[in-house]
Amino acid sequence: MDEKHIEAEMPEKEEVNKGKEFLSLLLYIAIVFAITFLILHFVGQRTEVSGSSMEATLSDGDNLIMDKLTYQFSDPKRFDIVIFPVDDETYYIKRVIGLPGETVNIDENGNIYIDGQLLDEDYGLATIQDPGRAIDPITLGKDEYFVLGDNRNASLDSRYEEVGNIERDRIVGRAWLRIYPFNEITFLKNYKVSY
Repeated sequence: MDEKHIEAEMPEKEEVNKGKEFLSLLLYIAIVFAITFLILHFVGQRTEVSGSSMEATLSDGDNLIMDKLTYQFSDPKRFDIVIFPVDDETYYIKRVIGLPGETVNIDENGNIYIDGQLLDEDYGLATIQDPGRAIDPITLGKDEYFVLGDNRNASLDSRYEEVGNIERDRIVGRAWLRIYPFNEITFLKNYKVSY
């Protein structure tokens, strides 16, 4: 074989490098997609508020990041803002008021009692006008939560049979960060209360 024939059969170094770069790019893209998938399915997810049941804390059109990871390791706490489905297409966002095993009661004056102790909410909500089914004491099961919207007089929540007590396994995550509107970007927090 002459030298020219041998050179023609051997791949050029540049072609090999381009092939390696292309494979590296494909691997990089696959890793980015895999990480994005894991984050969106197991860590956090963007969600949009629809309606006014959580005003003034959250407004219609607010965009949030929902934390899906925390509740894999711990249970919801009082005053967490949680997200749960009511059917295959509709999710509600409400604030946890009653915890598993507690008894929740709302009197005719709109006062909330947990195990007979007045819940002193210090974040300026309107007085509840309709206690719904909570006019009679509601004892929560070992995995049930009682939730209310912050806009107490315009919220379909645990006071009503349509929503009722929320089982732990229905809670998909907690509202963690408001990302839109941009001038209201903030972490959503629990409020200090006493009872």
